[in-house]
Amino acid sequence: MDRGGLLLEPPVGQAGGGRIAVVGANSAVGAALLAQVRDDDAPDTVAVVRRPEVLAGLPQSPRITPRVVDYGRSDRLAEAFAGADAVVHLAGILFESRTSDYRSGNVEVTRAVVEAARAAGARHVVFISSLGADPRSRNGYFRSKGEAERIVADSGLGATIIRTPLLLGPGTAGGRALLAAASGPSARVLGGGAHRLRPLDVDDLCRTILGCCEQPAAGVRTCDLVGPETLTHRELIERAADRLDREVRIRSTPVWLARLAAGLAGLVRAGGLTAAVIDVITSDETVERNADGELGITLTPLSDTLARLCQTRPK
Repeated sequence: MDRGGLLLEPPVGQAGGGRIAVVGANSAVGAALLAQVRDDDAPDTVAVVRRPEVLAGLPQSPRITPRVVDYGRSDRLAEAFAGADAVVHLAGILFESRTSDYRSGNVEVTRAVVEAARAAGARHVVFISSLGADPRSRNGYFRSKGEAERIVADSGLGATIIRTPLLLGPGTAGGRALLAAASGPSARVLGGGAHRLRPLDVDDLCRTILGCCEQPAAGVRTCDLVGPETLTHRELIERAADRLDREVRIRSTPVWLARLAAGLAGLVRAGGLTAAVIDVITSDETVERNADGELGITLTPLSDTLARLCQTRPK
């Protein structure tokens, strides 16, 4: 144990040599990102996690140095970031709990990460945000992501803020939920699955992140990065079911009823499926302009993403 937390391996890389630090490395995006670092000619990477018990699940490579750090401690984060040219901030919450709300999990952690990146001498921050992020939103989640974006943009550091839609791929929450819905004889979805989605392959996002770290743009840019197809949630489930050679009957839960049930449940427990979460997951994923060209990424066809995802379903 050193002052910055638990150091599992000797530090790798040198300042200015393209080293990156990833906060939230045990998330689905973090795991996919580290897998690309392991398998490709990617920069040396410090994988920052909050709890030691998740270390065993991280991809292993001589280029990956795991660190266990309290995300709320900017001084310890700065020590973990030492020598990193770029910091990738993946940590955040959609579901609140008794121990973490949107302000602490999304806003204050971002503030600590930015302070640490500045103190460590990093030159660029890549922040993964969400479509709909807006500091003026009435929705607590969208408001917290918008406030976090503002902290990054006002940091004085170069920054790329990437707003993302539903992410699909092995290990993602969206991928697991889609497989569960498409695998049974019927699936009950909010509003009948009428909201429109632009699902993005998680590997496309990870390639974009690494590109932004290796060739950071000057200044601050905010980009909407979505997948190549627009379809309803219902259509997405049907596409996945067809890929699994199954037929699924879509049943509808009215959104108003789900909000009412969530409100009543909130009287006896904190967090979980709240009205704010329901609004997030039933929002249309519409963008004025997709940033795939600006970010230099060729998007994976949705059919290929679904084929790879469905291969992971247990037989």
